Amino acid sequence: MQLALPELGTPTTIAFDRRSRLSDAAYVDFCFANPDLRFERTGQGEIVIVPPAGMESDCHGVDIGIDLGIWARQDGRGRVFGSGVQLFLPDGSALSPDCGWISWARIASVDPAELKSFPHRVPEFIVEVMSPSDRLAPAKRKMAVWMANGVELGWLIDGRHRRVHIYRQGVETRTHDNAALLEGDGPIAGFQLDLSGIWAGL
Repeated sequence: MQLALPELGTPTTIAFDRRSRLSDAAYVDFCFANPDLRFERTGQGEIVIVPPAGMESDCHGVDIGIDLGIWARQDGRGRVFGSGVQLFLPDGSALSPDCGWISWARIASVDPAELKSFPHRVPEFIVEVMSPSDRLAPAKRKMAVWMANGVELGWLIDGRHRRVHIYRQGVETRTHDNAALLEGDGPIAGFQLDLSGIWAGL
């Protein structure tokens, strides 16, 4: 099924008949049939059309991925991926982070065919960078979904307000304002992220 839509500036939800929600395979086919649109799926089966990120936030996501990737190669325990990867989570949702890290142990347990599509696997660490179209409440809800499905550590970065929300399993969310450096822990212990470039914009 292909969609023809007007230009979107905010996320838009498509609610199919919940009695006949798309299977995972049908959802993948739906995404590939509409390559010019970016989708995510909620745990209730609703499909959300996600507008493109602004240049500034996308550049920040790429920069974080570069820094994380350099560290991951030296560390050797896992692999970094970007916003082009979508993952099926245990609650039925299908989400893409702006950047993530997954251990080789979790990758090894994925069917090789899924690695060419949408894996049914939860990464240990994810980063979400708020774009101009993002609002804090929905961004926090998405982070809550990541954590409820088994992500161990998550960073929600709000460049506009120079603020980072840090999510850890079993620990209350912490917020840091104007932090110069983020210290990774848990699955990414040893990683450090310099935030000065993000706070400076482009």
